[in-house]
Amino acid sequence: MSTVYLIRHAENDYVKKARLAGWLPGVHLNAHGRAQAEALAEVMQPVKLDAIYTSPLERAVETAEPLAKAKGLHVVERAGLVEVDVGRWQGQPIRALRRRKLWQIVQQAPSLARFPEGESFTEAQARAVAEIDNILSAHTGRKAAIACFTHADIIKLIIAHYLGLPLDLFQRLTVLPTSISLLHISDGYTRLLKLNDSRAAERARQQ
Repeated sequence: MSTVYLIRHAENDYVKKARLAGWLPGVHLNAHGRAQAEALAEVMQPVKLDAIYTSPLERAVETAEPLAKAKGLHVVERAGLVEVDVGRWQGQPIRALRRRKLWQIVQQAPSLARFPEGESFTEAQARAVAEIDNILSAHTGRKAAIACFTHADIIKLIIAHYLGLPLDLFQRLTVLPTSISLLHISDGYTRLLKLNDSRAAERARQQ
């Protein structure tokens, strides 16, 4: 059985200003996000990890680095953990996107949604789950604990798959910045032990 910690990246200015960063390069953690990442390493201090994987986008890598340093592990980038490709919606304010017809489909019938010049949620879920399966296959033969740093929709899509939740219901899940969601995965059996554990963000606020 493997334990998979699915961790959303910390705050950046796109999160703070409610804009879709998508695959834009150069989106780094802001000061509060860096504090969240350090707090995450503190929260995860009791956890023994075998490996740390991350989306290649800077905001995910930077969130993973303090934990990797604390654990003496390398951060391994995995392309399948990258954010959903939102195409032409990239960089746009959510307030403006809410007025588009596609927004309601994204929220209410995401299995039918495809971002203009980007991915569908079906495609994003398939490649993210394939990446998790590939990661798990590298840790067979023993109990393993791994951390995967990625993005809110990717985490929700992964959880939906492993729990058998229909894709059209995945938006009912909430995954906040620096939150931890925890899956136990074994042959043919999955348990969700945590969803949106936000202790790191709360600790950063109190510091």
